Amino acid sequence: MAKCEVLGLLAETFVHTGSGQSAGAIDLPVMRERTTDYPFIPGSSIKGALRDALGGAAAAGDVDRLFGTQDGAGQLLIGDARLLLLPVRSLSAPYRWVTCPLLLERLDRDLRRAGADGIAMPSDPVVSEGEALAEEGTGDLYLEERQFAISGKLPADLANALGALIPNAKARGRLARQLVVLHDNDFAWFAQYALPVHARNVLDDKTKASKNLWYEEVLPPDTVLWLVLGDRGSSDAAGTLADNLGNYLQVGGNETVGQGWFAVGRLEPGAATGTETR
Repeated sequence: MAKCEVLGLLAETFVHTGSGQSAGAIDLPVMRERTTDYPFIPGSSIKGALRDALGGAAAAGDVDRLFGTQDGAGQLLIGDARLLLLPVRSLSAPYRWVTCPLLLERLDRDLRRAGADGIAMPSDPVVSEGEALAEEGTGDLYLEERQFAISGKLPADLANALGALIPNAKARGRLARQLVVLHDNDFAWFAQYALPVHARNVLDDKTKASKNLWYEEVLPPDTVLWLVLGDRGSSDAAGTLADNLGNYLQVGGNETVGQGWFAVGRLEPGAATGTETR
């Protein structure tokens, strides 16, 4: 079995990893899964970002060994960055971190596949459509323009388990009071319609008239994703990368306007929390 590493990604800025132009109202949508419509970041984008990030911290030969060359594949196996927690506007807080049973099941399956023992996932939560699980236990919850009845508390230790993938102590500390579990169908609505859309423009240098107005979809700051790194054969390529990777990673487009930055944490074997960004 390949040696694996699990990384947690916390968006520090807006992030745009596009799927190309669209004929819809949004000119540049984010990359989405075909079956679920969930946003994700493809492994090819992650691979390019990791190679750029490691370029200054490792010898050229090590970079080629890990990532490959034009003539051959590298030792690294790089998975997609998969959505775990989506920040959604709320009346009771600046935002709530929203997830669903399907995402939690996927995380549990990936952890088992990776042989990771740093997270003990609780039993799958049970929640009905139109309802939510939250720390409050009772009452109503308003997310965007939708109302949910809080039907119960979060599963025991769920916040602690997911916090291991959040590489910031302060953010991890408020996870329990901001975490919400929705039914898969309710979450799918937010994954499709609750992402920010930015209007961007190109102005004529002389007249300042608009030359090209377009709309661009992004992941919001504080989005949490995870990814699995593996290696081909018996090498410890994933561990080598994790050892040399810095605390931050730039992924996707619009780097020159400050977008695409993630804090990166490594899930430590047997640890209750991941590594910390400094």
